[in-house]
Amino acid sequence: MRGLKRTELDLLDFDAVRRVFQEQRPQLVIHCAAVSRSPDAQANPDLAWRINTDATTHLARLAAEIPFVFFSSDLVFDGLPGNYDESATPNPLSVYAQTKVAAEKFVLANPRHTVLRAALNAGVSITGDRAFNEQMRLAWQRGETLRLFTDEFRCPIPAAVTARVVWELVNQKQAGIFHVAGSERLSRYEIGKLLAARWPQFNPRFEPALAKDYPSPPRPRDASLNCAKVQSILPFQLPAFSNWLRDHPDELI
Repeated sequence: MRGLKRTELDLLDFDAVRRVFQEQRPQLVIHCAAVSRSPDAQANPDLAWRINTDATTHLARLAAEIPFVFFSSDLVFDGLPGNYDESATPNPLSVYAQTKVAAEKFVLANPRHTVLRAALNAGVSITGDRAFNEQMRLAWQRGETLRLFTDEFRCPIPAAVTARVVWELVNQKQAGIFHVAGSERLSRYEIGKLLAARWPQFNPRFEPALAKDYPSPPRPRDASLNCAKVQSILPFQLPAFSNWLRDHPDELI
């Protein structure tokens, strides 16, 4: 198994990608790369479409005969009802979500391939500032007061758990579309309270705010996911984020 960093391979250099694929002849591709921040995608839609959609379709073509796992997002929905299962129809509100929906359609055309709609993942990035938990911790370390939405809901999940799910799907030779999220629906404000309790040494400060009053790309207010499908085949329970934090006090996130 080999993980390729963006510094090692430019996914928009299709000739180079094809050469690497032909040289290494992978038996499985897990595709996580993306312009993943909605404001970045909204500010540079051409780049977002090329990386999130064009690069994905190119990789999926190269991997036509092998398992291919594509990371999509809970943000492909409009956020009106929430608790979306895999049969729900996407209604993307932002450029980021539109690029993901377009890529999903291409990937799912191959019965060997898998789309994993992931929720908000907490973890540790190479640069230390990519995950939402890292961004909050850094802001508190700088002494900032965060304004956290009380009217936007996600189902956060540790990245380590998402990784376990991927390997279970691969090992069981599962394909198709799966929702993967924590089992607890939380507002941004509630997530902030949980993380603030974990890092009292930073004297974390935060206050409630409304997403509707925040100038940003359009976002679903309730992107909670129903994960009954994937849960039915997993040998472990998808955790509630609050319980995971309680049970893993020494885990880095």
